[in-house]
Amino acid sequence: MNGAKTYEQLVAENESLRWQLDEVTETMQAIRTGQIDALVVQGADGHELYTLKTADHTYRVFIESMNEGAVTLNQEGLILYCNSTFASMVELPLSKVISLSFDQFVDRADKAAFDALFEGGWKEDRKIELTINGKTGKSVPCQLSMTALELDGGICMSMILTDLTVQKQTQRLLKANNEQLAQTNAALEVSNLALNRSNSNLQQFAYVASHDLQEPLRKIQAFGDLLRAQYGAQLDGGVDYIDRMQSAASRMSILIKDLLSFSRISTQQENAVLVPLTQVITPVLGDLEMVIEESGAVVEIDELPTVLGDPSQLGQLFQNLISNALKFRRPDIPPGIRIHSELVAAADLPSSIKPAQLAAAYYRIDVADNGIGFDEKYVDRIFQVFQRLHGRNEFAGTGVGLAICQKVVLNHGGAITAHSHPGEGTTFQVYLPAETN
Repeated sequence: MNGAKTYEQLVAENESLRWQLDEVTETMQAIRTGQIDALVVQGADGHELYTLKTADHTYRVFIESMNEGAVTLNQEGLILYCNSTFASMVELPLSKVISLSFDQFVDRADKAAFDALFEGGWKEDRKIELTINGKTGKSVPCQLSMTALELDGGICMSMILTDLTVQKQTQRLLKANNEQLAQTNAALEVSNLALNRSNSNLQQFAYVASHDLQEPLRKIQAFGDLLRAQYGAQLDGGVDYIDRMQSAASRMSILIKDLLSFSRISTQQENAVLVPLTQVITPVLGDLEMVIEESGAVVEIDELPTVLGDPSQLGQLFQNLISNALKFRRPDIPPGIRIHSELVAAADLPSSIKPAQLAAAYYRIDVADNGIGFDEKYVDRIFQVFQRLHGRNEFAGTGVGLAICQKVVLNHGGAITAHSHPGEGTTFQVYLPAETN
């Protein structure tokens, strides 16, 4: 029979029991918080490993870190579990959400759809879009995915709610942009119709100019010739008036023809083809052969590129530029004309050059002469219809030729400018998009 324990022994046993109780308390707390996945217990047969069925710390950490709301419901639709994301959606503390009925957070407009989903979700996975309302009235559009799970406590419903707020905002913005684009397209269609009507009117004017206006001029010239031939001797000084009338009628006829050419350039767009510029310029020189011989002009043509365009319009472009160089020559020296080109990257274009069409590179074709030149402050003026820098008595012309040049270049997506000084000649620079394929 054991004797009574001493005070010191009782104190030691009490301390040992208190230490064991503290250890058990810490272990239980660790089990509750998921910090322990298993226990190693020393028994009569040695150490044994016990895996805890509730050791789901990693799973809980994953669920809590999700951007989506996670909710578990029982068969009555009560919330058994939710993560912090869902609690934030409904604007309640996490502890206040548990045991509440989930459908109280479903927007009234979506309740019938949710009830049908909840009823059928026990048999197969389902998805739906609905709106979740928070405590203060905050609405969150969501996609809800529903899956039935069989757990130890019975069958539960697992739901994942994805916040669609940003997606819906993007959809609304896209819809608004599409509506604005539709309005812009409608306005553009109206503008195109107006432009087509304007072009039609311009073509009608061109027809009138080429027929109805020319016919009276031809009669004036014909009757003027008859007056001069039959009554010239009787008119004495009146012949001078007839000559002036004939001269004015001739200028009017040329003006109408030039205006007709300008209107056709503005409205007629032919199918673009690859055009070797040398082949365009050769017949132009043939047409101007008499003027070139009479003036003693020297024309040098370097190797020129092939561009995409309308051969007829490009022919008019160089016809006018070369004619200008021959017309505005100095009286003391024969005309000298040189045509050459070089490839210029879009990034290297002068800041003043704004081509009508974007391209990676452009051909710059220079038509340089040694003529009378002009003051560069008038460079913009010379490309306007009917604008002249010299009197009619000095140089013939209507002031339409360079306007036609600019229209042709714009039709081909390019730009045109000129550099000149009085008495030092002029260089016209034509920029045309380069075919890089």
